[in-house]
Amino acid sequence: MDDETMNSKSKIFWTRGPVIIGAGPSGLAVSACLKQRGIPSLILEKESCIGSLWKLKTYDALQLHLPKKFCQLPYVKFPSEYPTYPTKQQFISYLEDYASHFSINPMLGQEVQWAKYEESKECWRVKTNEHEYRCRWLIVATGENAEPVMPRIPGVSEFRGTLLHTSAYKDGAPFRGRKALVVGCGNSGMETSLDLCKNGAKVSIVIRNKFHILPKQVLGNSTFALSMWLLKWFPVETVDWFLLLCSRLIIGDTNQSGIRRPEIGPLKLKISVGKTPVLDDGAFAKIKSGEIKVVNAIRKFTTSGVEFADGTLEDFDAVILATGYKNNTTSWLQEAKYFFHQKNGHRKSSLPNNWKGQKGVYSVGFTAQGLLGASMDAQKVAEDIAQHWNSTTEKYCLDG
Repeated sequence: MDDETMNSKSKIFWTRGPVIIGAGPSGLAVSACLKQRGIPSLILEKESCIGSLWKLKTYDALQLHLPKKFCQLPYVKFPSEYPTYPTKQQFISYLEDYASHFSINPMLGQEVQWAKYEESKECWRVKTNEHEYRCRWLIVATGENAEPVMPRIPGVSEFRGTLLHTSAYKDGAPFRGRKALVVGCGNSGMETSLDLCKNGAKVSIVIRNKFHILPKQVLGNSTFALSMWLLKWFPVETVDWFLLLCSRLIIGDTNQSGIRRPEIGPLKLKISVGKTPVLDDGAFAKIKSGEIKVVNAIRKFTTSGVEFADGTLEDFDAVILATGYKNNTTSWLQEAKYFFHQKNGHRKSSLPNNWKGQKGVYSVGFTAQGLLGASMDAQKVAEDIAQHWNSTTEKYCLDG
């Protein structure tokens, strides 16, 4: 194994460079950035492949929400023949080519059980299901979407229909002609509803909270790209006003369809609390036409369906939970106090250095800015480690 030596008796790997947890886009990006600076690294990945969230937990018709120029990883652009919004399979191919280009070979099937800082030896100890690794720097790249969020709704165990999280949803073909209820109205919920509708399902979607929905494009240009350009010249309140005006002109009044907007504008809401607006790719037109029915909150499940908050009962053949994901860092990072708040896994550090913790721990992909944020984090982390790197005097944390 490159850049590691093994103590065969205790099965401990001593790593010269950082250990990176996670072989998704964030992990690959920071590994490449380190390699460009002559620094070796070791990636540990619990699944049997790179980009496991994209390969194993996304539906087949998925496309990137943002134009490819905002989603490319450091040093390598998407192929020119790819469309503006690459498909799931195209993005997976891009990740595989990226890893091959930089000769990144993660240790697959290595699920981290715990990681803790050894004060006496000034190193991190990382225990997986097979081995223990020790390093001076630890980079958490598992992201904010490590585990599906499963809501606790009364009576869920009594429901006899199909119940699954969007992480297990692949396509709408098996639901043709069936009544399906989608719980959750973020980008995943709206896109899953649209995919089900296109495949002939009878779709309802639970919408209980206020949220912003914006057209994916304005006058042929990406709404996101347009927003970024406008923010260079105008305050966020002005850009929000413009985006809401465009939304009203392009997709219409969402209130009439049961979708209430927050009082705070979409960009300001994203900046303040991290809530991302929905970029509509056709679902709202189906809601307006009645092909996707808007329903209110669920009070409880029944054996054949659900009881809504207003007391009405309705039968469903399937319920798809588009209830999002959460990071799982604090379940294995025993020294989370050096970086994360123990209760919720949110970062302690504030901008612009929220990618850096104490005792040599870093994170990539936790800034709620998607792939663009992960790429920026990767560059910053690699540069910071490079300032402390010296291959001839590197201090190993060997046992006395």
